Amino acid sequence: MTEEPQRTASDLGLPGGSFQLLVQKMAYQALMSLGVMDNPLTGKGETDLVKAKMVLDDLEMLREKTRGNLEEDEREHLEVVLTNLRERIDKLES
Repeated sequence: MTEEPQRTASDLGLPGGSFQLLVQKMAYQALMSLGVMDNPLTGKGETDLVKAKMVLDDLEMLREKTRGNLEEDEREHLEVVLTNLRERIDKLES
């Protein structure tokens, strides 16, 4: 029995393997949790501050774990996303 080679997203013509895309996907999850974007499954805006904070924590952990290993544009993108999410969360909490 032969094993099939692993296929990647790019093999299928899908976007993947991009640090900035990963960060953006996570940011979309946070924005949905903040009610900024509608949930595509329900078509409704839903606010769940706990979920939004969990995504923010994950992004902050990602920043710490990748410190010194990112290209400048990747680092800047992550910092902008973190700043924007923090501001939105702070606004909801006040």
